[in-house]
Amino acid sequence: MPAIHGVVRWRLIDLGQWLWEEFRVSISKQTLSRELRAMGYRKLSARPRHHAQAEGAIEAFKKTSPRRWRPSRGRRASAPTAVEVWFADEARIGQKKKNKITRRWALRGSRPAAPQDQRTASAYIFGAVCPWEGKGAALTLPFCNSAAMSLHLAEVSGMVAPDRHAVRLLDQAGWHLSSHVEVPPNITLLPLPPKCPELNAIENVWHFTHDNWLSNRIFQAYADIVDHRCHAWNYLVDQPWLIMSIGLRQRAHGF
Repeated sequence: MPAIHGVVRWRLIDLGQWLWEEFRVSISKQTLSRELRAMGYRKLSARPRHHAQAEGAIEAFKKTSPRRWRPSRGRRASAPTAVEVWFADEARIGQKKKNKITRRWALRGSRPAAPQDQRTASAYIFGAVCPWEGKGAALTLPFCNSAAMSLHLAEVSGMVAPDRHAVRLLDQAGWHLSSHVEVPPNITLLPLPPKCPELNAIENVWHFTHDNWLSNRIFQAYADIVDHRCHAWNYLVDQPWLIMSIGLRQRAHGF
């Protein structure tokens, strides 16, 4: 609690200072680290959460996932039902701050540098993955609107197996649920609760592709952005086990 403790996160030196102020116990950082680890604590990266997310929205959605999505026990070798669960969203990539700088290995005490552009060209990728089948469908487009959404739905529709129906989980962006969007007959759109990106596995796909194939780069022009984005996506879908590893969710797939 910043107002009380004066910090927004606990470091070992902060905990050591607190122990001294509260109990007049002096302890080294090494000993304190060893004790924290013995108690099961680790320094972990915090998972982002929207500041306006409704209390209990994620738990409530997980409990109400339709049972027909869940496979029976022992049926891992084949698809569980006539329904394919797809996670979908858009991501923007481009010059300037749309392409981040990631962590990298370097010698202790050094400060490695990475190039960052100051220009503003960018593109949108409309992507969707079906983790159970390990497949994905995407389009890289210059705009993010209802027309682009319709094009992507048509792309996903062609990837759905002939005897299946796709349930596409997506957030409640205006162009997702607009009356101008043309939804193919083999797709049903299922909106996620507001401000709950944690429920959408495609967010993890974006993080993975950006961190591993798109970060720390300079894009010379719009065409260069499109080429790199398409290459990264094609490299991903050529490895269906990666999509399965990143995207499978117990609430949707039963394990």
